[in-house]
This record gives sequence, structure tokens and C-alpha cells, in this order.
Amino acid sequence: MSDSLVIIPTYNEKENIEKILTKTFSLSKKFDVLIVDDGSPDGTGDIVKSLQDKFEGLYIEERTGKLGLGTAYIHGFKWALNKNYDYVFEMDADFSHNPDDLERLYKACSLEGGDVAIGSRYLIGVNIVNWPMSRLLMSFFASKYVKFITKLPVNDSTAGFMCYKRSVLERINLDKIDFVGYAFQIEMKFKSWKLGFNVVEVPVIFTDRTEGNSKMSSDIFFEAFIGVIQLKIKSWFTKF
Repeated sequence: MSDSLVIIPTYNEKENIEKILTKTFSLSKKFDVLIVDDGSPDGTGDIVKSLQDKFEGLYIEERTGKLGLGTAYIHGFKWALNKNYDYVFEMDADFSHNPDDLERLYKACSLEGGDVAIGSRYLIGVNIVNWPMSRLLMSFFASKYVKFITKLPVNDSTAGFMCYKRSVLERINLDKIDFVGYAFQIEMKFKSWKLGFNVVEVPVIFTDRTEGNSKMSSDIFFEAFIGVIQLKIKSWFTKF
């Protein structure tokens, strides 16, 4: 068993899932992987189960219905804590996050003093490939907006490529996370920082998916816009 678990939420990722697992399990550092599948009608879950004999350390939790990114990660976090993993990662299934960077995130937390490591698209310039300009600008200025409202000292607050030390997830009340979409990522970073943990950024290159369909929508961005204000106001009345 590895000391590290990579959580990959999936919904209709049959084009990507075997390739992302093959790449992740080929790394020199051993990572276990938990797939949290929301009942993908395209058979993603069946593909994962067919690969469990091939990849030691591959696990799957199947849920019924599309329940949201945030709830998938919280499900995975609780699973990881129950299994005593020391480092817990978030990663997408579509290669927008390069699995090679898992080792850099791990090093940032295991050797370099980070409690939370963010795979940051905006630490050194703008490192995004194949996004339309409208989406790039929306994402970039969303992080600027979050920083302005919350004072969170992070350049890429909406990033979904992460490493958490176990101690961070133990301190955050996972049952009190309010958001399930884009704002979930902001809330987790904000609460980690407010609890006094060292949140660091590791520069990565984000490449938009080439196969499968994006799950992004305007509703997700709207949740984040309103959620940031709610998060800030609620923090005034919360003892961290």
C-alpha cells in the first residue's frame, strides 16, 4: 500500500480512463488510485473494474447519479482517511492535469514544508493550452476576484490539481463544506489557509481535454462568484 492516494472523480470518461490509469501507475513513485464514479452510463466504472487485476492499488467507489465534483472528493477524502493515507491528491481523468506532476506535488508536501500543494496555472504567467480566450480570461480573473475578496494568498484558487496532507483533511470539517461545484475548490483552499496550514503553489501546465466532454458550465461559475462572497462573510463569524 502506498502512502499516497490519488482521487479521480469520473462521469463518462471511457475515452480517457484506461490511459490516465496506465500513466499514473507507471510513475516511479507509487500512488494508489481511487475512482469515484457517479454511475457513468458510458461504462467508465466497468472499465475501471476490469483493470483492477492489472493495477495493484486501484479502487473504485460507485455512486448513483451525478452528485457533483465536491461531494465526489469529500467521499474520496473520507475513504482516504479511513484507509490511513498520509497524502491525498485530486486529479482529473482527462489529462488536463499531467500525472507526471503528481511527484512534484508530493515532494512539495513531503519534503518542502507544504501542507497543501496546488498545481498552479497562474504562478508563472498563464500556463494553459487549448482553452478559448473567453474561458481562459474567466478563469484567470476568477482567481484574481477570489484573492481580492478573501485575501487568500493564492494565484490559482480554482485549481483542481491538489495534494493535501492527512492532517489538513482531519482538521477541516468535511460535513460542513457548503459547495459542490467550482466553489468547492476555493472553499477547501480558503479553509486550509484560515486553519493556519501552509498552502503552496507548484507551477504546472494545464492542457484542455482532447477526448470526452467538459463538465464546465455557466452555473458552476455563478456558484463560485456568489460563493466567494458567502465564504468571506461566513468567515467573520467562524472561529478557525
